[in-house]
This record gives sequence, structure tokens and C-alpha cells, in this order.
Amino acid sequence: MTAISSLRTPSELVAAQLVRRDRVAALEQVAARYAVAITPAIAGLIDPSDPHDAIGRQFVPDMRELESRPEETSDPIGDEAHSPVEGVVHRYPDRVLLKLVNACAVYCRFCFRRETVGPGRGGLSRAALAAALDYIRSTPQIWEVILTGGDPLVLSPRRLKAVTAQLAAIDHVKVIRVHTRVPVAAPERVSPDLVRALRSDKAAFVVLHANHPRELTKDARVAIARFVDAGIPMLSQSVLLRGVNDDAETLGALLRALVECRVKPYYLHHADLAPGTAHLRTSIATGQSLMRALHGRYSGLCQPTYVLDIPGGYGKSPIGPNYLSADCSAIEDFSGQRHAYPPQAAD
Repeated sequence: MTAISSLRTPSELVAAQLVRRDRVAALEQVAARYAVAITPAIAGLIDPSDPHDAIGRQFVPDMRELESRPEETSDPIGDEAHSPVEGVVHRYPDRVLLKLVNACAVYCRFCFRRETVGPGRGGLSRAALAAALDYIRSTPQIWEVILTGGDPLVLSPRRLKAVTAQLAAIDHVKVIRVHTRVPVAAPERVSPDLVRALRSDKAAFVVLHANHPRELTKDARVAIARFVDAGIPMLSQSVLLRGVNDDAETLGALLRALVECRVKPYYLHHADLAPGTAHLRTSIATGQSLMRALHGRYSGLCQPTYVLDIPGGYGKSPIGPNYLSADCSAIEDFSGQRHAYPPQAAD
């Protein structure tokens, strides 16, 4: 793993003028519990004069993170309940997560794995990776492997290429997907060697995590283009966050910017019940209202699926608004007007 020059302590955040000096003692309590890392690319986007800055809210620690609610849990989406071997999560029949590393380029303040990621957490040992690959080889229903973590793109191209080659050699694995923040958080890491590391005779997809249009800087767009120009399609996933993207104008601008970068919006996640994240979560009703505001007013290319990862490990379900009446006799258009629909014959 190649080190990334990042701000990692409240004192470093003060030196970078991202937080006030009188907040250091308080924020050290947060940093002692949850990892902090802000890359130069992200630090350059934060407006220190704005206490409500949308980028700062995602990455600068906040004392409210120490306030946990009863419904919040250290494993909000139930990874542990579906982990047959270390590093593998097998929640759905045809796909698995392969958690190669427990470190990220940046640490999001709303992360659902915040209790398990951070500096020094390491990744899979050689023996653990071998066991994880053996599990995938011995489970023929696995059609897709999703590389996650942490962020797999903090690994060196050499290590990524080795894992990709081993997965590509498994006949029943047809798709390799990579989930990452790196193109926006540390775009300089997206080198030609890293892009080549993901190429094989299997279908490869990169899923970019971005939550605000300002994250798609010139450098980020160059990094994204390297994947797409190399024939690796890109999707996106975003998390609905209070004070970051919970208005139609901001969310719409993000989705349009992604499409302009040739990235297809895939999921809009309702924020998970991770400890200390209540100040960043919206209501589901807010998310449904936003999806209604996007529908019909923004291109279909810009429409993600709004999903909730059901606590306890039961998987994601779409929770977008419904436009059809209960008896299927009427349907609403994007303006909210109802229209009759003919009676349906029984199947």
C-alpha cells in the first residue's frame, strides 16, 4: 500500500485552517474513536469560513459523532452475519464482497464501517486472502465479486493486478466490480498502471462514491476518464446526507455532473444507522420527496435507485416514491397529476 499524504489529527486540521484551535481538545476525542484522514484534494475543496460547508461536513470530525442512539449499531448492515470466511461477505446468492483492505484514502464521517476501518487496521493476510479466494472458487453460484474494504484502490497496482488475475481465472466469476472514493479523494493515484491492473478478460466495473458536485474537480474528471477511456464502465453510488445533498438542486447537479463524466448514477443510499451519524441522516420521506423532484425533470440517465440497506443483514431494498394507486387504477405523472389507467385482467 502506498502512503497518501493526508491530514490525520485535529492539530493538523488546525494547521491547515480547517478547524479552529479551540476545537482541538474536543475533536481529539472523536479522532481517538473514529479514523480521520483528509487528502490534499479534499482539503482544497473545504471552505473553512463556512461552518456548514458540504464537503467539510463529510470529512471534518464533529463532536456529535460521540452521541450514539439506541437504533445505531457498529454493524448496521449485518456484514458479520454473512461472512463465511474472513474478508468475504456473501449476502446475495450470485455475488460477494471481497474486503481486501481496511484503510481508505479519506474517512467519511457517516461511514457504516467506521468501527472497522482506519490506519493500522491492515488488510487481508496472505493466508486470509487465499482462504477467501478458495471460498469463491468453491462456490459456483458466485457470478460477481465486488472489491471493497476500506478502499481497494489504496493498494498498489501490483497487488490489485494479482487479485484481479486470480479472480479472472475462476471460470464462474464473470464480473469484477470495484467500489472506490479514490478518483475524487486522491485522483493522482489513478495511474495508467492502476487502470491496467483492473483489466482482464472478465467484465470490470468501477463504482465511484461521490456525494456533492464540487467533488468532481478537473483532476477527478481526468481520473474518471482514464477508466472509461480504457473500456471500464463506471457507475456511481451516493449517500443522502443532511446539509450535503438533501436538496433537489444540489443532488440534481451532482447526478448531471456524473453523467457528463460518463458515470451512470446507480444507487442513492439512505444513510445507514452507524454510531454517531444521526446529525447527517435525513428522513426517508425527504429522500422520497427528492426522488420525486428529480423524476421527469432530469434525464433518465441521471436517476439512481433510492435504496435502504435493511439493518441486520437483509440486503438493500428500493424505497423510492410510488406513483401507482393501490388498485392500479390511477398513476401520477412527474407533476403530481393523477391519470386513470384501464382495469387489469387477472394473470
